[in-house]
Amino acid sequence: MTYVIAQPCVDIKDRACVDECPVDCIYEGARTLYINAEECVDCGACEPVCPTEAIFYEDDVPEEWADYTRANIDFFELQGLGSPGGARAAGVQDYDDPMIAALPPQNQD
Repeated sequence: MTYVIAQPCVDIKDRACVDECPVDCIYEGARTLYINAEECVDCGACEPVCPTEAIFYEDDVPEEWADYTRANIDFFELQGLGSPGGARAAGVQDYDDPMIAALPPQNQD
């Protein structure tokens, strides 16, 4: 099991979770952040610091955002990113999962 970043993070990317993650498994895409399931140690440190409440334990992702579990996995597989062993070394990626890339602008006040 792992944690998943869902819709409330799209176009926000606050990064408080990135600073809190002890294993550097939260990667930055063009519009949102993604948790690498292969690197996540399920510590839960990211969840309480997320100001948009976008992070959920995999079993607790709300039904309306269920496809974000797949999107977090596919982000690493579809572009061949795999498990590079840390987000800092990988840097910001200039792509998103196709579902997220296709969304209209989100979280705009």
